[in-house]
Amino acid sequence: LIFGKGSLASLTDELVALSPAKVLLVTIEPLLISLQPLIEKLQSNGLEILVDTSITQEPSFDDFKALMAKVSPFNSDVVLGIGGGSVLDIAKLVAAQLESEQSLEDIVGIGLLKGRKKKLICVPATSGTGSEASPNAILVDNKDNQKKGIISPFLVPDSVYVDPLLTMSVPPAITAATGLDALTHCLEAYTNKFAQPFIDMYAFEGMRLIAANIVTAVKNGADEEARTQVAMGSLLGGFCLGPVNTAGVHALSYPLGSMFHLAHGLSNALLLPYVMEFNIPAAPQRYADVALALGCSPGANPGETAFKGVEKIRELIKECGIPARLSELDIPQSAIPSMAEDAMKITRLLKNNPRLITLEDAIAIYTAAY
Repeated sequence: LIFGKGSLASLTDELVALSPAKVLLVTIEPLLISLQPLIEKLQSNGLEILVDTSITQEPSFDDFKALMAKVSPFNSDVVLGIGGGSVLDIAKLVAAQLESEQSLEDIVGIGLLKGRKKKLICVPATSGTGSEASPNAILVDNKDNQKKGIISPFLVPDSVYVDPLLTMSVPPAITAATGLDALTHCLEAYTNKFAQPFIDMYAFEGMRLIAANIVTAVKNGADEEARTQVAMGSLLGGFCLGPVNTAGVHALSYPLGSMFHLAHGLSNALLLPYVMEFNIPAAPQRYADVALALGCSPGANPGETAFKGVEKIRELIKECGIPARLSELDIPQSAIPSMAEDAMKITRLLKNNPRLITLEDAIAIYTAAY
């Protein structure tokens, strides 16, 4: 794991030293200009590069299968993912599926992937998903329009390069949504039913770094220090995903992505304060700790302190300029019951929530967020 401004340069050296014959680069069109020096250096050292920029939004099973049909004949030795969470998730799955006898459907779920034959390197270009440090990849199943998770230690990359300078060109709205997604990873890990002291350290520090720097990163994208702190917070959030993972906020956000194609980070930000309010009675001390990590002063008791944390999250959302209610987006209120039913299927995350969420609770949370 290499973290630091300009660390992308040492990635080139590592790849040249590895001397693979073929490298598949999965990235996005807007990054191609800044990645040109890396591509040219690899080519000048005799490496064959195939570049794919087909992943432009949250990917589906069909998107992945179309990409595999394109890249399987190339059969690279190394898969290099440089981009946001969707790009990194796809790169992780491609590395696992090349020369694999398992189909995509065989590996959906927890621990079903049997191995990976290709080297995998991930470079996040947004400060958000933490995919570079997690064993997760999330795709939308075209058959039922549900988000499905593939979770396996074989999806954890061999090498990760976090270069905050890569995030400098990310627009304010995406900086805000991805940053609040990373904050949610830390917050949901810290308040999780299965929270544990080792991950608490990462979660608490991640919340502290993001809360203190996200507004500056959104309003002044050229601020290298703010970008660096948010990138570190995002990485720490990624560390939380494997051992502890997320909970109710993420479970309820999934239908917003699969049904209305809302960006994942925005979906989480919209629901976060409402799920926090719902959960506080079940874990007041944990949510009081969250408030302190976010920079709030202590209240008279844990419950009072915890609600200061909810207000702080609302303040961050407002200052970052993101929508605070579902009604501000093209989501009909009539969709709430079916969204709630879909959310109830995400049991792998709901089981982590500190308070049981029933179908009626999910409807009430969506309604409050509307």
